[in-house]
Amino acid sequence: MPDWNRAATEAEAITTGWNGTAGPGGAILTFDSAGIRDAACGGLASIEHEIPFTPETPSRYASISKHFLAATVLLEGIPLDALLGALLEGLPPAIGALPLGRALDMTGALPDMMEVLWQRGVPFTASLKAAEIMAVARGLPGLNAAPGTEMAYSNTGWRLAQAVVPAQRGVSYAEALRRRLLEPLGLPIAFPEDEAEPVPGLATGYWRDGAAWRRGRYGVHFSASGGLAGSATALAEWLSALLAGRGPLAGMLERLAAPRPFADGTESLYRLGLVRSALGTTTLLGHGGSLPGYRNHVLMAPEHGAGVVVLTNREEDALWPALRVAAALLGEALPGPPQDFPTGLFVAEEGPFWAESTADSITFMGAHERLVAAPGGGARSLPAYLDIRLRAEGRDVLAGTIGGAARHLRRVPADQALDPALVGEWREARLGLRLTLRADGTARFPWAGGIGVETTLTLLPGGRALAALPHGPWLHRPCLSLGRDGSLRVASHRARVLHFHRCNEPGDAA
Repeated sequence: MPDWNRAATEAEAITTGWNGTAGPGGAILTFDSAGIRDAACGGLASIEHEIPFTPETPSRYASISKHFLAATVLLEGIPLDALLGALLEGLPPAIGALPLGRALDMTGALPDMMEVLWQRGVPFTASLKAAEIMAVARGLPGLNAAPGTEMAYSNTGWRLAQAVVPAQRGVSYAEALRRRLLEPLGLPIAFPEDEAEPVPGLATGYWRDGAAWRRGRYGVHFSASGGLAGSATALAEWLSALLAGRGPLAGMLERLAAPRPFADGTESLYRLGLVRSALGTTTLLGHGGSLPGYRNHVLMAPEHGAGVVVLTNREEDALWPALRVAAALLGEALPGPPQDFPTGLFVAEEGPFWAESTADSITFMGAHERLVAAPGGGARSLPAYLDIRLRAEGRDVLAGTIGGAARHLRRVPADQALDPALVGEWREARLGLRLTLRADGTARFPWAGGIGVETTLTLLPGGRALAALPHGPWLHRPCLSLGRDGSLRVASHRARVLHFHRCNEPGDAA
């Protein structure tokens, strides 16, 4: 039986820490299938105006928005096995051949538009409309990998699914969402197009830049992948209705959480906008959300009919606070960090696949997850997004699966030198992009209409190197890798389709 008092004490301990610093905060709510059980909050919704953050303060849900879209698509009767090319016009062949379900369960290998734009030098603060981003998507040269071979997080499938609704049903997604879900359930949740659209009472998002708080900015069209805004109360009421199967949500949680297979038939932990994980013996369903200045997480324990909402405007990890409250609520112990797990920088034998581990977390190609001890040894993630299961083979090798794909990663030598074959001027002819890689280990990437950005490379073996490109609170670390055909691939976890060629190759314009 859930221990609501213990969970309330844990939530209060977390939110109290947000008070007294004149900084941003958030709200933590517990709920069951009958409604909200407890709420704790702390910190400020607006530092400038000294407005406290309350359970009723609207904030940005970010990627928690995804399962709202999935529920709407299911209620509209749009088949998940339908090919995207049959649902939307003008898609590249490789994207058009994907079933809608693979676009939504993150196994479709769709390049993520934000990272695609970063690699082209477009700032994340640029004001880009839906049609402009869709035009870029329609020009993608291919997929990141073979569909169904791995789970790699991408917002693009959700952006495409949003476009499917009007194409197939003749109404906007916003209208379908309102008619199907928000009005029947009486939920005050908004769907702003971008950060410039006013949302009454919206909390300001903040991120930490050294010793100071900075306001978060994100100019790109949000899309249904992460655009909803509402209070912690509204979100908890939605999740309570989902647990109970109230109204239009009858049987919906089971449909959203149903297993999604890889091409080989094994199951992915990522479902339709929800991630399946476990805390002790308890199965959890949840999802995180992140936009510059906003970090959120929700967790549900369907067998107990209970859950937790963590909604913040602090740009700090929200998964672990949610797990702390869930552990108190469910009487489960929080898992400890992996024991004697190797730390450092590791890379695959070939390709752009790399990972950097610390005592309690790992970054794989830019995707970050917390690590805990795995049964029988090794490490696993309690996935916010990405399922990771690794074991150490000595101190210099990590082996296992990441996103369902087998990975074998070897430690990068401390004295790794720059491969001279990387040095030179590189050009992506189709887009007119240029890269400069220098013998001193520095590089110039495209950025902001020709301004360019400088980075110092982290050197990897086998004609590879990592860049470090800051984007506000985020750090983009694409891998540069020489291909067997002499091209230079720029790849991250979410975007792996950009290829450059030497400027002096035959047929390359100056």
